[in-house]
Amino acid sequence: MPDYLDDLCLAHVLADAADAATMDRFKALDLKVETKPDMTPVSEADKAAEELIRGHLHRARPRDAILGEEFGIEGTGPRRWVVDPIDGTKNYVRGVPVWATLISLMEAGEDGFQPVVGVVSAPALNRRWWAAKGAGAFSGRSLTSATRLQVSKVERIADASFAYASLSGWEEQGRLDGFLDLTRACWRTRGYGDFWPYMMVAEGSVDICAEPELSLWDMAANAIIVQEAGGKFTSLDGVSGPGGGNAAASNGQLHHELLGYLNQRY
Repeated sequence: MPDYLDDLCLAHVLADAADAATMDRFKALDLKVETKPDMTPVSEADKAAEELIRGHLHRARPRDAILGEEFGIEGTGPRRWVVDPIDGTKNYVRGVPVWATLISLMEAGEDGFQPVVGVVSAPALNRRWWAAKGAGAFSGRSLTSATRLQVSKVERIADASFAYASLSGWEEQGRLDGFLDLTRACWRTRGYGDFWPYMMVAEGSVDICAEPELSLWDMAANAIIVQEAGGKFTSLDGVSGPGGGNAAASNGQLHHELLGYLNQRY
């Protein structure tokens, strides 16, 4: 199996740079915020962090492609860095500390591009999570000061903690009734949203989570971390990986039942 340590170290360097840039503008009274064509907000910090990451990658990995939320795709080839400079921009612009920079390296294979490295860095929470293919998933302050992540062993939906982002997307897709049935069947539900539920699945503090509509940059880093922690990350159709436009993540044991609820149509 390839050794992705150098790429993982680089991803940490990129996250360090992004953390410094985003924290510098977090809660700034003069933060500039615009509305994108899809009616979602983008701040000057989103753009600055992605430009910073791209600049580092141009110098360190000039042959690799880059896909970012704010500036699109650049380059071609079998290796592609996927970047969400601020996942949780709506939180960021309102001063809520639940947001993170998501950085992933994806490689082309028989099943298309799949993540092989992922870093999720949430500096306002003073938390960071990461993983590399075949090397496990971790959380901590640095590569040398870390705790290995492991998903929970919960075996029944009735004992499961379920995290989600919002209700509106499920309703738009005609999946709301199945979603609500799932919330009633679970032991506990919480609407944490964005990257955080996936990291809690990887840590074992949440057992299942799902979102009905996402982009690749929302999922790539999360996917490899959940998988390397022993969990499953698929589309709502059950296809492994972050390429399906939506996501379901679990400790593995609850995955089939999770998908069953979320694919109920009325």
